Amino acid sequence: MTTAGTDYVLELRGIRAELGGRPVLRGVDVTVGRGEVVALLGANGSGKSTAVRTAIGQVPAVSGSVELFGTPLKSFRQWARVGYVPQRTSAAGGVPVTVTEVVSSGRLSRTRFGPFRKADREAVRRAIELVGMTDRAGDSVTALSGGQHQRVLIARALASDPELLIMDEPMAGVDLASQEVLATTLREQVAGGASVLLVLHELGPLEPLIDRAIVLRDGCVLHDGPPPKAVGQHALPGHDHAHPSPTTALGGGASHHCLDPHAPEGAAPIRMGLLS
Repeated sequence: MTTAGTDYVLELRGIRAELGGRPVLRGVDVTVGRGEVVALLGANGSGKSTAVRTAIGQVPAVSGSVELFGTPLKSFRQWARVGYVPQRTSAAGGVPVTVTEVVSSGRLSRTRFGPFRKADREAVRRAIELVGMTDRAGDSVTALSGGQHQRVLIARALASDPELLIMDEPMAGVDLASQEVLATTLREQVAGGASVLLVLHELGPLEPLIDRAIVLRDGCVLHDGPPPKAVGQHALPGHDHAHPSPTTALGGGASHHCLDPHAPEGAAPIRMGLLS
């Protein structure tokens, strides 16, 4: 778990964000220390994806601050240091391109849209190899399965040799074989010093890699600390089952509350707990 003085590669502080005028994040803090693997957990609609999209500027924050590698988001330009894997989608959006072409697009932040050099081609080849897609490198992505599409998206993010990987539901709808490949790939990146923020519904095969879990509920941080123990469906964040307390159920980390931006002045904060 991070402590004071940590060298953060990502900091979201007091973030409030809206989608379509509806509050989604209500004063959220999310941090990732250098070399740390953080899981962002919570039920559907808890604000997980909005948090990571706010971190990279896709969703503007109504208030609060975002820093990447110590630089305010509005001034950050070193995007080759960040690899982003969105929620699973078609790797090509219906365009007939090959696996290599899609993965190569992830290298553009390094080449500044100039010609590819030997090092760039090697980085693309290595990224494809890491996700176990070498034998499909020349194939059209339209011929791939859902799990293979996800591998290509991850390879695209890895092509720039990022220091920080942000991955939104990388295991969602992916077959077990691909889950195992992705877990192995991520293990290699972590061993090489990468920092990782993962949006997950459950830890699954990534559990051994997770240093810290941040659990969101209704746009607030419910827990920031040790990952919840994997003891079946009842242990998953967001399940409305009886538990002794939030901190007991989630491993003894810090519990949180946040303010309702629409509440009258002086109103009590929203108390966040597994039973709320």
